Amino acid sequence: MVESSRAELLALFQRAQAQFTDRVDAVPPGRWHDPALPAWTVADLVAHLTAEQLWVPPLLAGQPLDAVAPSIPTSTDVLLGGDPLTAWENAADAALTAWALHGAPDDEPERTVDLSRGPTPATDYLVELTADLTVHAWDLARAVDGVTALDPDLVAAALDYADRHLGDDGIPGLIDPPVPVPAAADPLTRLLGRFGRRAW
Repeated sequence: MVESSRAELLALFQRAQAQFTDRVDAVPPGRWHDPALPAWTVADLVAHLTAEQLWVPPLLAGQPLDAVAPSIPTSTDVLLGGDPLTAWENAADAALTAWALHGAPDDEPERTVDLSRGPTPATDYLVELTADLTVHAWDLARAVDGVTALDPDLVAAALDYADRHLGDDGIPGLIDPPVPVPAAADPLTRLLGRFGRRAW
């Protein structure tokens, strides 16, 4: 695969945010407590992505993981505050602004961020966030019987991430091992299979 510029990767991230926003906005009022993933309700899923966005500004600013952790809520109720769409949008906007301010252009040295696995290139962090948003957009839509079709460019980018970074065991504790998919599976089905989900 041809390497994308940082500007192109940021554009994909913004599209992934917008795609997830559409799925949050489409959640019917009575469906927030429906199951979305094992041990997670629809609200929990949106809160997880909201928290993920809240981590971005301090990490890109160079703060260490241990210093950031106390400032990020872990409770779904606190994260969403009774208005999931607004909470998500505010967190997403702050993350996008942080990338615009701190994401180095292609002709500058790569910035690193402090993640649980150690210092990580910011570009890798951005690609990971984009893939996570893409797969969870499908999770959210499926949970509320919404539109599960996804932006094909985001699917391709997330599948490339999965092929590069997910092994036969997935990521223990975070991403389930892959499941077999039909030989003629379309890209979305192959992506979901790589992330341990069944779409057929």
